[in-house]
Amino acid sequence: MGERARLRLRKKKNKKKTQSKTKNKQTKTLSHVSALSFSYVAKALSGIFMKMFNIQIERRFEISSSLAGLIDGSFEIGNVLVIVFVSYFGSKLHRPKFIGIGCFLMGTGSILMALPHFFMGYYRYSKETNIDPSGNSTSNLPNCLSNQMLSLNRTPPEIVERGCVKESGSHMWICVFLGNVLRGIGESPIVPLGISYIDDFAKEGHSSLYIGTVNAMGMIGLVFGFMLGSLFAKMYVDISYVDLSTIRITPKDSRWVGAWWLGFLVSGILSIISSIPFFFLLPNPNKPQKERKVSLFLHVLKTNDKRNQIANLTNQGKNITKNVTGFFQSLKSILTNPLYVIFVIFTMLHMSSYIAAFTYVIKIMEQQYGRSASETNFLLGILALPAIAIGMFSGGYIIKKFKLSLVGLAKLGFCSATVHLLSQVLYFFLICESKSVAGLSLTYDGNSPVRSHVDVPLSYCNSECNCDESQWEPVCGNNGITYLSPCLAGCKSSSVNKEPIVFYNCSCVEVTGLQNRNYSAHLGECPRDDACTRKFYIYFAIKVLDSFLSAVGLTSYSVLVIKIVQPELKALAIGFHSMILRSLGGILVPIYFGALIDTTCMKWSTNSCGARGACRIYNSTFLGRAFFGLKVALVFPVLVLLTVFIFVVKKKFRGKDTKVSENERQVMDEANLEFLNNSERFTPSTEE
Repeated sequence: MGERARLRLRKKKNKKKTQSKTKNKQTKTLSHVSALSFSYVAKALSGIFMKMFNIQIERRFEISSSLAGLIDGSFEIGNVLVIVFVSYFGSKLHRPKFIGIGCFLMGTGSILMALPHFFMGYYRYSKETNIDPSGNSTSNLPNCLSNQMLSLNRTPPEIVERGCVKESGSHMWICVFLGNVLRGIGESPIVPLGISYIDDFAKEGHSSLYIGTVNAMGMIGLVFGFMLGSLFAKMYVDISYVDLSTIRITPKDSRWVGAWWLGFLVSGILSIISSIPFFFLLPNPNKPQKERKVSLFLHVLKTNDKRNQIANLTNQGKNITKNVTGFFQSLKSILTNPLYVIFVIFTMLHMSSYIAAFTYVIKIMEQQYGRSASETNFLLGILALPAIAIGMFSGGYIIKKFKLSLVGLAKLGFCSATVHLLSQVLYFFLICESKSVAGLSLTYDGNSPVRSHVDVPLSYCNSECNCDESQWEPVCGNNGITYLSPCLAGCKSSSVNKEPIVFYNCSCVEVTGLQNRNYSAHLGECPRDDACTRKFYIYFAIKVLDSFLSAVGLTSYSVLVIKIVQPELKALAIGFHSMILRSLGGILVPIYFGALIDTTCMKWSTNSCGARGACRIYNSTFLGRAFFGLKVALVFPVLVLLTVFIFVVKKKFRGKDTKVSENERQVMDEANLEFLNNSERFTPSTEE
């Protein structure tokens, strides 16, 4: 009895120790998951803010869309610069500290992007706007009568030029560029090292759950970012610095700049806070499952390892040379694989279309349909983003349910590209006509269209007003025509104490033949008509449907890349594919689409030196045709290449089993979750 009692007591002690170890391990794993989830939320916020505030940055720094696109793509520049270093050395160093340093750099980069706001002074949305030290904004809205009197006392050009140095703050965009590069460098270790860290030390069979949890938190961060971005876009850029009651523009005005800096400040602080827990995590809290299984075998070989240590040191130099040679041989192998080369080209073209859409969707909806950035951000957050998420998971379910072969996966991608192409074609029928703007699309008297918006001659209704033709202070006449300024509309008087400000006795409005002789105009551009509003609702409905159906097909790409190369070349194939998407897609697409958009501008802002700034109004008809036309030009070759791809696959794998295995399904699930987490760039991050 005494022996049995001792055995029972020993079993109880062992059971308690086992339970205690399990609890400690679970606590450690949860702490790792919580820390990484927090960093994913911060990462998602900073990434989505860059896309949402692209147009705000363009206006604040008075730069072109192509230059704003370069700033947007600078994130990928920083990421591409260090991704090889991170991939190679990250797993060999203290991974949690490496991730913590990355989060700190990401936060520092975001704060650096916000710093120009505090050094540039107040935002002047008009050359006539002056802000006194107390924060009161005062504006002179010269009309025809006042300009005639002021023309006698006009400031000489040589005196005006002295103010040019004061407006050189627009070069502060370089600070935003460098901050975004630093943000890209900082974000690079978070995904590959974070996912591998969880996968190594999670309980066997639980890693997918933890990875899914982390990516789901990143998804929540995106939705939260859209909501916050919508709120910040409504706030005036100099909120708390100026008296908002003296600001006469609204969020729908093409000169409006929201509190873009506030988004980067919030995301930067959160990123720095998220870095703190990683400096207290152990590099190896518990050994991976595989190491535990082979620990006994390694103990037996320990003596032999010591004997071979000297020989290994001797051969180390030879191994490095062998590894370098093997790398180039492996790279040559995938680049001479026709299927892989075709895959890289058509996915790069396909994803370029999505990158362009997400980068410039706010500008398109503003210029085409008159929607503010705040409204666009809100709609994208509650409708488009969930549609993409549901589409990605639906695509994964279809692939698993029907056990699609390689040809089936390619056909699913073909369907995705077809839907996307058809949606771009439909958008052509939803393009709104350009606004009627006297001096750009019409003569100043509003009676005749003009062939070119450049140097439209003055009319007899405003030729005696001595107006500044570079001024952009739009007013809407009660004839439905927008005029560049009250002066160019020939207005003689105004009611500055009323809201909105109304101008009267406008001679250019008078000659259009109104019967009620109420020749007035109110401040701001004329709104879009009801037909254009109906087109907007159809456009957005198609966009949400396109987002869902395209996301269903794009799921197949994450599996195709690992099915068309040899098993030992999977990691290299994924890494090279990701590098091409980032460099040719993430960096170049915003630049050349931005340059295309710039060609459709009808009115550029100018500073006191006469230098060109940001665009105030676009030819919306040409903008829509150029933008959607280039997207069609990108997607149509995708269908051709996918047809060739399917033909080659059928020929090469005839009679072979190309269905998705269980391991590949797990890879697909993780890739899909990561794609969603990086949807702020619409480029799937597959480094892990």
